[in-house]
Amino acid sequence: MIAYKGFEKNLSCRGYQFKRYGINETTEANCRQNGFHCAENPLDCLVHYPNWKKSTYFIVKAFGDLDEDDQDTKISCTKIELIEELDFPTLLLRGAAYMAIHPDRSWCSLVCKETGTGENGFVVVRGKNPRAKGRKNDLLIFVQEEPDSNEITIINQICVDGARYKEDQWYGIAD
Repeated sequence: MIAYKGFEKNLSCRGYQFKRYGINETTEANCRQNGFHCAENPLDCLVHYPNWKKSTYFIVKAFGDLDEDDQDTKISCTKIELIEELDFPTLLLRGAAYMAIHPDRSWCSLVCKETGTGENGFVVVRGKNPRAKGRKNDLLIFVQEEPDSNEITIINQICVDGARYKEDQWYGIAD
């Protein structure tokens, strides 16, 4: 199964030092107890590793024994392989793409409905007419739904650069 995982910059997680290449292996997988944890939704990595400036994020292959969480998209597995490191903007866009592929699934707790303000350098807003604002260098992610369904029609990302996109000004999907 392909999933996403956050780490400290040195590839450690809860005291375990992950190998960048090869298979990392443990004996048991029970969500919230043991095993290697990852998430199907890329944005769920930010719930557990919110300080993206001190974290790193990867696409991973989760296999062996798998145990899924009933609270979010967390998965625990006995084997995990790091596939590709993602920069922060790409992680956010992958999260938006996840919503487009699975429009009826529960939203990550970090996603704002209709309007949102950047915190911790970003905001993800989903709705019929998503709007967002932020401070300089904040990433604003817009996920627009169809007027009469949850289907995603447009995804857009902008960076508040202080020139074209001003601080504390509301922007929408078309900006």
